[in-house]
This record gives sequence, C-alpha cells and structure tokens, in this order.
Amino acid sequence: MKPEILYEDDAIIAVNKPAGMLAIPDRFHPEKPNLQAILTQLYGKIFTIHRLDKETSGIILFAKDKEAHALLNEQFSERQVSKYYLALVTGSHLPQSGNIIGDLAPDKNNPGRMKVTKKGKRSVTEFQVLEQFKMASLVEIKILTGRQHQIRVHFYSKGWPLLIDKVYGGRESLSITDIKSQRKMSITDIDQRPLMNRTSLHAWKLEVIHPLSKTPLSFEAPVPKDFRAVLNQLRKWNHLN
Repeated sequence: MKPEILYEDDAIIAVNKPAGMLAIPDRFHPEKPNLQAILTQLYGKIFTIHRLDKETSGIILFAKDKEAHALLNEQFSERQVSKYYLALVTGSHLPQSGNIIGDLAPDKNNPGRMKVTKKGKRSVTEFQVLEQFKMASLVEIKILTGRQHQIRVHFYSKGWPLLIDKVYGGRESLSITDIKSQRKMSITDIDQRPLMNRTSLHAWKLEVIHPLSKTPLSFEAPVPKDFRAVLNQLRKWNHLN
C-alpha cells in the first residue's frame, strides 16, 4: 500500500490514501503503518487537517507548516471546503437526490459506533444517485459537515447502509456470487476471492482555497481497482430491467 501524491507545493500535500491504511497513528498501536508517519519520513514535520476512516480510500490533505495548517483548519471549520464521495449503498429505490439531516453522537451502548440522536451535533449530507442496480445504487455524496462516520450512519439511518460495511451494514465483503443470479453461476465463480472486502466508500474530490496564494484548487482521486471491479460486475450482471 503506497499513497499516491496528487499535488504538493511548499505549503500543502494532497494524497490519495489507499483503503486499509490508517490516516494517523493508532492510539493503542502507534507503530502500525499510517499515512502521517510515511509523509513525515518523506517531508519532515507535517500537520493533519482532516481524516478518513482506515477502510475508506481517497483524498486527504496535509499542511507542511503551521501557517498553512491554521488557515486550512479555518476553512474546514467554517465549511468553506467542498468534499465529495462516491459510495455504493444497499437498495435500488433511493430518491434521485436529497438531503439527510441527522444529529450525530457516539453510541454509548456500542463503543466505536455513532448514532443519530437529538443530543448529537448537527450533520448534513447531500446526495445524488448516479446509477441504480437491483441490489445497490452508486451515489455521489457531498458532506456539509464532517462528523465521524457521517456518511455511513446517515445512509444506515435511512435503511440504505453501504453495500459493504461490517459495522453498520453487516456485509464484510462482496464477491461475484453475491451479484450473479444462481442460474448464471459457474463453478469458477464460487472459487473467486472477494471483489471488495472493505467499506464501499471513496473520497474522490476535494475543493479548497490555497492557504497562501488564495487560488481555488480542485483535486480528484481516481476510483480504485476494487471499487471499479464491483461496479463492472454490477453493470454486467445486476442491472435493472
């Protein structure tokens, strides 16, 4: 797992994080490979601005100095940054577009999980359906707030959990046998490894104002191989009639 540098200058670094890589050191096991440590080895001191879950792929931005860090933190806190995701969610009868508004807070009965509750922090997610299949929908998402597990919990709360999400959706992986109908199945299909075995979420686009030059910047992270593999099989075997 090697992070791809999408952009860098004297102030910032935009990186395409692979799924399965920690963004920052693990609190209990700081020796585990993580993006922050890798970048520190390459550049020296770097500053974290935002995070992605370990199993989520895509764009993450770091600052190279305190000034850029402070200015970018201000943009993020003032919601001046546009963050777009692609997700495969369960279900084929979503509205074509909409907003999900649900206040989020830690679930005290389930450590490590978040939940929608009136006592939580205001959270807003916009979405637009790009493609629909029998078992899933490909959705473009823009988050207007940046809460922990926001996308995963919001779609779960509506009955559309991510197609692959072992915490909120129950499915840990997806293989060709999950997509094909029984009558189209072959012996070789049964022997295949999962097409995807991580959360079906990709942070694909980030729009920000450069902290020093003040010029608008837009970064895009290509859809990773495992995500494309699932999409290709859904388009081939699971299309709506």
